[in-house]
Amino acid sequence: MKANPLQELGALGQSIWLDYIGRDLIASGRLRRLIEEDGLRGMTSNPSIFEKAIADSHDYDEDIRAMALHGKGAGAIYESLSQCDVQSAADAFRPLYDATDGKDGYVSLEVNPHLAHDTSETLKEARRLWDALHRPNVFIKVPATSEGLPAIQQLISEGINVNVTLLFGLPRYRQVVEAYIAGIEARMAQGKPVKQVVSVASFFVSRIDSLLDPQLEKLSARRGKEADIAKSAQGQVAIASAKMAYQIYKEIFASDPSQSREEPASFARRAQSREGMGTLSGFPCQRFGKLATHGARVQRLLWASTSTKNPNYRDVKYVEALIGPDTVNTAPLETIDAYRDHGRPDARLEQGVEEARQVLGALAELGINIDTVTQQLEDEGVDKFNKPFDKLMETLAQRSQREA
Repeated sequence: MKANPLQELGALGQSIWLDYIGRDLIASGRLRRLIEEDGLRGMTSNPSIFEKAIADSHDYDEDIRAMALHGKGAGAIYESLSQCDVQSAADAFRPLYDATDGKDGYVSLEVNPHLAHDTSETLKEARRLWDALHRPNVFIKVPATSEGLPAIQQLISEGINVNVTLLFGLPRYRQVVEAYIAGIEARMAQGKPVKQVVSVASFFVSRIDSLLDPQLEKLSARRGKEADIAKSAQGQVAIASAKMAYQIYKEIFASDPSQSREEPASFARRAQSREGMGTLSGFPCQRFGKLATHGARVQRLLWASTSTKNPNYRDVKYVEALIGPDTVNTAPLETIDAYRDHGRPDARLEQGVEEARQVLGALAELGINIDTVTQQLEDEGVDKFNKPFDKLMETLAQRSQREA
């Protein structure tokens, strides 16, 4: 029997998560089969996913009708439906969460996307959702906006698991890591345990190529050196960015002592003695080594937006290129099905690192500022979540009025 490529990802150190949630998936038993047969190790959601799951099916009609008859508005109905789905999925993953000592088995729920630029309201909503879900194996998703960073740090200090979302750029990634580490330090300063506090940094991949490829294609149509540079960079920037993010991850976290036979104290000494550790926004990166002695976990990189948008590219392009230890890839059902069918597992994340660095360097030669690009993607990402959220609120309002 042919080996299942999805199962082989685990042997290479990567966890595959599903970027979808829906009552049909849970009720039909398909989620259980994905866990048992494909080695699925977690699940993520966002406003767009919930809009599709709720608005495009009849699975929620009865509950919507019942809540509408009790005078519930669209917001309350959405929260009830989304929280119920997340709790049900989290319960399905709970055995995996226990078996992996809290490394995997998580389900994510995002704060209202309209709060992306409001620190205090993000904190209030994140705390409320965390209490309402009442599960250890859930993440509260908080966007990596400048206003989201202090919220991330505070939530981590309070022991709330955070999935940092809408992360596109390398400078922002360093800020996200700093917020996580500072949150762990603040929690330790309060004398509180840190071992069960978990976070992932969701680095969005394919959207980078989707934005840049048209520009690079125009440049490649010219003649000369500039055209050659543009042609070589086309379809490569997203993967290059992710590979460099992983180099930053290794620089800061060194390795995960919780997944090693090495004693935490030994890990900390080794991390502190590494040459070329560099700095993280002005402070030594060996700070995490000290935290690790108290059981702090690394903040794993999660590859998001890994479905292929360009039909000219291989449909599992962004899965195959980013397989590496201590990472997560969250993909929609279509991409998971495609990878099961014809995926080629291999640890490629640390292959071609120098080439990746050159790809990013080439952008400057073309007059493209990658930091400006990633900020644009962050701004657009917030808007892309606001629109489906608002559309869903309109749909639920219409249904509830009809049923009331």
